[in-house]
Amino acid sequence: MQSTEPLEQPTLIGKYRWTICMLLFFATTINYLDRQVLSLLKPALELEFGWSNTDYANIASVFQFTYAVSMLFAGRIIDRLGTKSGYSWAIIIWSLAAMVHALAIPIGQSLVSLMAWVGIGAVSVSVAGFMFSRALLGLGEAGNFPAAIKATAEYFPKKERSLTTGIFNSGTTVGAILAPLTVPWIAVKWGWEAAFLGIGALGFIWLFFWLYAYEKPEKQKRLSAAERKYINEGQSVQATELKHSSIPWFKLLGYRQTWAFAFGKFMTDGVWWFFLFWLPAYLNDQYQMTGTAIMLPLAILYSMTMFGSIGGGWFPMYFIKRGFEPYDGRMKAMLLIAIIPLVVLAAQPLGQVSYWMPVLLIGIGASAHQAWSANIFTTVSDMFPAKAVGSVVGIGGMAGGLGGVLVTKLGGAIFDHYKSLGNIETGYTIMFAICSIAYLVAWTVMKWLVPRYKPVTDL
Repeated sequence: MQSTEPLEQPTLIGKYRWTICMLLFFATTINYLDRQVLSLLKPALELEFGWSNTDYANIASVFQFTYAVSMLFAGRIIDRLGTKSGYSWAIIIWSLAAMVHALAIPIGQSLVSLMAWVGIGAVSVSVAGFMFSRALLGLGEAGNFPAAIKATAEYFPKKERSLTTGIFNSGTTVGAILAPLTVPWIAVKWGWEAAFLGIGALGFIWLFFWLYAYEKPEKQKRLSAAERKYINEGQSVQATELKHSSIPWFKLLGYRQTWAFAFGKFMTDGVWWFFLFWLPAYLNDQYQMTGTAIMLPLAILYSMTMFGSIGGGWFPMYFIKRGFEPYDGRMKAMLLIAIIPLVVLAAQPLGQVSYWMPVLLIGIGASAHQAWSANIFTTVSDMFPAKAVGSVVGIGGMAGGLGGVLVTKLGGAIFDHYKSLGNIETGYTIMFAICSIAYLVAWTVMKWLVPRYKPVTDL
């Protein structure tokens, strides 16, 4: 006899947390749009102002150095201000800074005059102006990832964080795709100043939606009770523990987990920045491609990285579903990901066939970086309570920024050296080799520092 009892209906959890994820995605997209404008205009600005590769490396490394130092403080400031206010101030500062690039020449003239007045040896007007603008941009952009990771820790259970991080981190890819499709066209039609002004203004549009939509989960009226419960039950700490607690940096540096994250960022962040800042120059130096000619190759290359970002966020789930702790599953996935960039070693030899060969191979390597990035960020929320996440991400971000400075300065010096010898191809071969092996070195040291899952419980 068939039962007449009503079937139990599954509880609808709700999906508002994914609205927050989309906001993080769009902020990260804008972040990378603003960051990439200069690299796409490098060939034109280099011609207009007579820059060497070392000049460009100095401009780019000022951004990276300021970004690195600011990352250390950004995490702490966001922990103190809270995610909503901290993210708001970050995007206001970096959007204004992106627009300030349009005034680089008058700013540079003022700086050179000031330096001459105090008796300091001055750089050229254009270099001084762009260095100032990049420093200001680095100051603001440093807030993006600490704020996004903190928002992820607040709104998502641990089992969903790598996927969430992969989704919002794919904004770096979308920004990198949109930039070559828009920046050269804007510059050709209205001038390079308009490119900085137009792209920089996008942040203020995002700010309106962020202020409207974001509140802490315990105060968020748009969350259903079921979704709030789902979030809280899947947290490593209760919502009440998400309040700021002043944790000294030196105390955080006493944990091997902090050093593992910081070393992984130091070794690998510079690789992505090298691909971001130098690929337009590479296509120009080796294949004489400029302006709108680089739009399609770069758009395809960066489109490939989106698969890495989202796929990398999903990959650890394969191991986690088989009983591994989240950290252990992530490390297994990261080892396999670390092997993939070795394909970049073939970029230069096969580049003699067609420029599409290095574009596709570098695209694979950059895609692996995005997969790596989605996972290395999530190791922090795996092992640290949410109240420390922003600060630890800031420490790692500083390490990554310093690694980026090293790679950028090294690249500029190597390219100028081999360009003077009439063999700049060798310079790119050396840099591609460094980028290829960085992930295996990073993974080995991270595994040595934290061989097994060990959450920090005494903060």
